[in-house]
Amino acid sequence: MNVTSKITARLAEELAIRPNQVAASVELLDGGATVPFISRYRKEATGGLDDGQLRSLEERLRYLRELEERREAVL
Repeated sequence: MNVTSKITARLAEELAIRPNQVAASVELLDGGATVPFISRYRKEATGGLDDGQLRSLEERLRYLRELEERREAVL
């Protein structure tokens, strides 16, 4: 299981949402979309995640990616 899959699975579990919702949201965030834009105009892509859920996802995503970078640096 690669790092992206691990992070996606962990976010889905922590936030109690489906992995495909996490993957779609991460793709939009990585593409430069903002949380307000996604919550208003891309509900169909994220399965209807609201602003609060997307903000939580964005914060945890950033944290888990930074954690993984530090882990790689240490190893």
